[in-house]
Amino acid sequence: MKPLAFFLLLLLANFTFAQSGKVLDSESLPSKILGGNRKYAVYLPPDYETSKRSYPVLYLLHGAGDDQTGWVQFGEVLNITDKAIAEGTATPMIIVMPDAKTGQMGYFNSIKNDWRYEDFFFDEFIPYIEKTYRIKSEKRFRAVAGLSMGGGGSFMYALHRPEMFSSACPLSAYVGPLTIDDLKNFLNRTNTKATDAELEAYFKKHNAINLVNDIKDDQKKAVRWYIDCGDDDFLYEGNSLIHIAMKKKEIPHEFRIREGAHTWTYWRTALPDVLHFVSQAFHQY
Repeated sequence: MKPLAFFLLLLLANFTFAQSGKVLDSESLPSKILGGNRKYAVYLPPDYETSKRSYPVLYLLHGAGDDQTGWVQFGEVLNITDKAIAEGTATPMIIVMPDAKTGQMGYFNSIKNDWRYEDFFFDEFIPYIEKTYRIKSEKRFRAVAGLSMGGGGSFMYALHRPEMFSSACPLSAYVGPLTIDDLKNFLNRTNTKATDAELEAYFKKHNAINLVNDIKDDQKKAVRWYIDCGDDDFLYEGNSLIHIAMKKKEIPHEFRIREGAHTWTYWRTALPDVLHFVSQAFHQY
């Protein structure tokens, strides 16, 4: 091989390598609230190692049955995000994927408050992440998204703490129990006993439709919403009801029904749109 051709090939290889981000999928932090270590995965954008800048952050939540590696292994977050950044449809960002495979109430506190995952997320996890990585800590540069159980987490976190997130993107989301009886049935399956008062309080706080209906007029634009659910998804009812509730309440939001079911094939096609949507706020749309 001629020296010039070899040099150009080496330059191209270095350029290609430089354009790749990095995923660490078995990081951990100690939690006093949960009484042990909790794992997480993190995507670092291509220029993270070579720059000194700080980045916006997307908290990307997995579904039931998965852990922090779900979006890495099945969601192909590295390749999809690298491609979106390279094509200019997404801004360089850090993506953090916590592990919520705990056998408890997903991303939430338990009805008896003896398992406090939501408190952990806001009081320990976010502060730890934003101290550990070069992250812009203002609301404008923070977003949340997730699929299924993680879509429920996205809904509740942004509805419970609208001051924290510029954008929220629930995908194929579990929107919470649609009735008190649904909540009772879930608790019966987990052998959890609760009083009527506890049931009512928990239902009001963890049913996204109730929370949407209670949004005050001056908070209607507090969060940018992107909601996506497949036309063959078994969770279509809750997502459709959320869309209707937001329309009646005149809450701006994007609502997408695309061809597909409750599958990773669907969520992989959703992720580029999520990255683009959250980047609009990061960029200042």
